[in-house]
Amino acid sequence: METGYNKNVEEFRELEYPMLEDAVYLDHAGTTLYSKSLMERFTADMMRNLFGNPHSASGSSQLSTHRIEDIRLKALRFFNADPDEFDLIFVANATAGIKLVMEALRECDGGFKYGYHRAAHTSLIGVRENAVSSQCLVDLDVERWLSGRESLVDEETGSKTNLFAFPAQSNMDGRRLPLSWASRARRLNNSTSTTYTLLDASAFVSTAQLDLGEANTAPDFTVLSFYKIFGFPDLGALIVRKESGVILQERRYFGGGTVDLVLSVKEQWHVPKTQFLHESLEDGTLPFHNILALDAAIAAHKQLYGTMDQISQHATFLAQRLYDGLANLRHSNSEPVCVMHSHGFNSKPSPYMQGPIVAFNLKNIHGTWVSNTEFEKLAAVRKFHVRSGGLCNPGGVAACLNLEPWEMRQNFSSGFKCGTEADIYGGKITGVIRASVGAMSTKSDVEAFICFVEEFYCETVTSPPLSPLSVSQSLGHLFVESLTIYPIKSCGGFEIPSETGWEVRPEGLAWDREWCLVHWGTGQALSQKRHPRMALLRPVIDFEGGLLHVRYHGTLPRGLPKEISIPLSENPAFYSGSESDKSLSSRVCGEAVVTRMYGKKEINKYFSEILGVSCVLARFPAGGSGFGTRHSKAHMQKHQRPKTDFVPDVPGTFPAPPTPPDSDSEVQKRPILLSNESPILAINRASLDALNEDIIRNGGKPASASVFRANIVLASTTSERQEPYSEDHWTGLRIGRQTFQMLGSCRRCHMICVDQDNAEKNEEPFVTLAKTRRFESKIFFGSHMCHIPSKELTKEGQHPTIRVGDVVLIEG
Repeated sequence: METGYNKNVEEFRELEYPMLEDAVYLDHAGTTLYSKSLMERFTADMMRNLFGNPHSASGSSQLSTHRIEDIRLKALRFFNADPDEFDLIFVANATAGIKLVMEALRECDGGFKYGYHRAAHTSLIGVRENAVSSQCLVDLDVERWLSGRESLVDEETGSKTNLFAFPAQSNMDGRRLPLSWASRARRLNNSTSTTYTLLDASAFVSTAQLDLGEANTAPDFTVLSFYKIFGFPDLGALIVRKESGVILQERRYFGGGTVDLVLSVKEQWHVPKTQFLHESLEDGTLPFHNILALDAAIAAHKQLYGTMDQISQHATFLAQRLYDGLANLRHSNSEPVCVMHSHGFNSKPSPYMQGPIVAFNLKNIHGTWVSNTEFEKLAAVRKFHVRSGGLCNPGGVAACLNLEPWEMRQNFSSGFKCGTEADIYGGKITGVIRASVGAMSTKSDVEAFICFVEEFYCETVTSPPLSPLSVSQSLGHLFVESLTIYPIKSCGGFEIPSETGWEVRPEGLAWDREWCLVHWGTGQALSQKRHPRMALLRPVIDFEGGLLHVRYHGTLPRGLPKEISIPLSENPAFYSGSESDKSLSSRVCGEAVVTRMYGKKEINKYFSEILGVSCVLARFPAGGSGFGTRHSKAHMQKHQRPKTDFVPDVPGTFPAPPTPPDSDSEVQKRPILLSNESPILAINRASLDALNEDIIRNGGKPASASVFRANIVLASTTSERQEPYSEDHWTGLRIGRQTFQMLGSCRRCHMICVDQDNAEKNEEPFVTLAKTRRFESKIFFGSHMCHIPSKELTKEGQHPTIRVGDVVLIEG
């Protein structure tokens, strides 16, 4: 059966899921994918019928009402739920269903006590804030409570109402919890207390049949999201045992469509609808178009896949194959590459207890953690779609990674929170990697992912010790090949003319990354990672006119000028006006800053229409204070540090430099504007050449220096090439008359895959760097540096400059 199912999916996948071309999607626990058949059915239904707002007597309104009720019954039957025993309330998503239950129970006399399983999603955990007392439970706690040996919650209160919530399947590791808990909890009910059960079935229903055929053993409340099953529509459901539904009438709020009569003038009185439970709980106008789409989703799903049992068998087979493949990967020293967290795959007698989710982490050959963030960056470049981090499952993640509450609080104090890139604190990883399969996954998806992990994370040899610097390496013969600034962060560069001496400021090269484009809604600075066309917005600095000219080197939207001009001076007229007589709170690389927003409509329209996102141009004031000041975060990396026990035995060699500080907190704070980490970024032409040799050897397209967006490119003045990556060991440079301190290697993300000439994305050079320049799971290329001001009262001391062609001397 498995071979036949897989073959069927492979035959129709190209037609039904064209968005999967060249991609491997392994995030079905987040959402599965919608089929072409589904969308075509839905579109045809919309074009063929006239649907109106359900709350009316018109023909179009009545058509919507009748269809909604038909679809409600179809949805109940999909879960084998008898409409005489169950009602289904349409909600936005599973979380909205959870809130609906919580809103009702908190109005009960004495409130409610709440117990939730450790594997619960964050949305289930949040209910505790409205309970009079709550407790997180593990399996043993649940069994003791169900056997009558312990209470659900230790704390004694006056409440007679209990709520026990648990997931049918963990969204983190795929473990399936006993559904029998619901009926066993019901048997504890007596005249002094009543326990209701709330089942989060969202992760479970993606690939398994939720069977509510026995109302006596079913949970009182079941929540789910339909996009987990069908990919579309974005719609959820709360399925209620009618016998338990009376408790939901405790909810005090009422919305449009849920009442028969409301008095609001002189008297305050209302009559809730009572014929059907869902009538009193579906507030306002239903998302009727989404509900109509659900009809098409159920039909298309059955046509393509048959039954949920068939999907379940297929997904289980693939997930076991994925688990085994990752678990068997070994480094050359026989140590496992993957630390596996989905232990249910080892329970051969009861495969039902494990869903098709594989949670794991990576370790290198030395047994240290590989950053999940760095893994996901590389996976994205190779077009693998997975998820990493806390996965909105704090209890599950803390348990599998042995994270104590004090450690998590300490990590938060150190800057860790949801969405931050740093994910290793105190030698412990803070999240997991999750790969999950679904109905349209295939064996080739699984095998491709295993090969990917093997190719990049199976280490065959330990890293060789760093070689000491030789005399020739230290002296070198270098010059400045090119100078480039990027006036608008993440947009194109402006190459400094060779005859021009360019000012060096404490924040970096003059005019570098002084402006940025900020998302109008979020305040987040835009970058090429999400908006690659920013590379085609290329600036030119016109000192004579005192202007920054920006021209788009792509297909210009109709009605826009060929270029716009922005004054280099902080012209108040460009900031003032009804739209922008204020500063804008922004975020750059996750850091809060205050920028000055441009109010000229023509400026912001130019950038917004070209990039297809509502954004504003903003300027970062140099020399500010508080949120108006940013400082360099760059520091020497471990791979740059010399061995402390090395003693040079070559006559004339320089002594080894002192070990660099462990963090920038130990060194002088150096101001930066809108650059990511440091005032100045430099790359070594010899290193770029070596990298391109590796790329070409593997059949890839060589990388241009421009993709690294460096300010300075250094090259050798002699025919003998500079040693590649010798910059790792430099402590300082002298360029012309100016002195610079090296601040450490530059950590790279997949933005370097954007071709700066045409804004197209490629795999290289990120993929090759991941194999050749990865240290402690992070990828490095190029060097951060800062200017050391001269104390001499000379013209060069007061107005330091460098230019193309300047001779470069290496220190260290």
